[in-house]
Parts: sequence; C-alpha cells; structure tokens
Amino acid sequence: MAAASTANLLIALRLDSRKPNGAVPILLPKATWVVRTESNVRRKRMKKPDPPCVVCKGSGRVDCHYCYGRGRTNHVHVEMLPKGEWPKWCKTCGGSGLTYCSRCLGTGEYRYIMGFHFMRRDDDDGTQDTKHPIKVEGDRDSQTAADRLLHREQSDDMEEEEEELV
Repeated sequence: MAAASTANLLIALRLDSRKPNGAVPILLPKATWVVRTESNVRRKRMKKPDPPCVVCKGSGRVDCHYCYGRGRTNHVHVEMLPKGEWPKWCKTCGGSGLTYCSRCLGTGEYRYIMGFHFMRRDDDDGTQDTKHPIKVEGDRDSQTAADRLLHREQSDDMEEEEEELV
C-alpha cells in the first residue's frame, strides 16, 4: 500500500514534465552507497620472500598446466578465438590462467624439492646458506639417512687428514 501511494505521489509531482511521446517518466529513488574513507591508512604491500621460490620467482602463482595460462580450453594454441567461437573456460584455474606453484605451494618462499632432502640449494657452489643452516649435529634419530651419510663422510675425511698430519 505504501509503495503504491509513493508511486502515485511521484507521478503526480512529475505530471508537468512529460516526454515528447506523451509518456510520464517514472522517478524512483536509487539506492546509493555512502563510502567513508579514513585518512592515514597505509596499504600493506606484500614483501618478497627471502629467498624466493625458483619456480614462481616468489609470486606463488604459475601458468595453469591445463590451459597453458590462457584461461580457456578451446583453441589454446592461438592468441584470439576464431570469429563466432565462444571460450570454454578452464575448470582447473577457473579462467584466470594461474594456479598455485607446486614447489612452494603458493607461499612464494624457497622450498627444497619434496622427497629430495639430501639435495641442498647451495651444494653446487660449495657455500652453506647462513640463514637456513644444514643441521647435522644432534640426536641421531632426528637426522635423515642422507644427513647421517654426509656427516659420516665428513668425519671420515677429517680422520684421514689427522692421520696424514701425524
């Protein structure tokens, strides 16, 4: 009842302004959103992880393996779809073309290859990472087989050097 009386009132108020075709314009109030902002609010920026993942370069996202980063599964080999062709969106990435990195699981931080704990990041240049040291001392049960083997080889080398000195 209230909506009908409001509509009648609006029509009665606007009877004097008719359109050229004789139709009466209907004016209804639009819903508006009032947005208040605060001053001195800083936007947080994502910090680059240190060290970053070697696969995704620290972003945590890589191209989808199913649609090759296009977001669609039809005509993936071409840049644009042929005329009249509608895209079939990729269900794996939801059409974004990006998925989480399989190495760092989307965190962007450097992780060793899963299942290959004996391979370390800096083994090729011979330096040890000071931020993430390799722990070889401690309880024997807390070490992996690769750590125990590495520790035994190092201790054997040290014993041979001591025997040569004597």
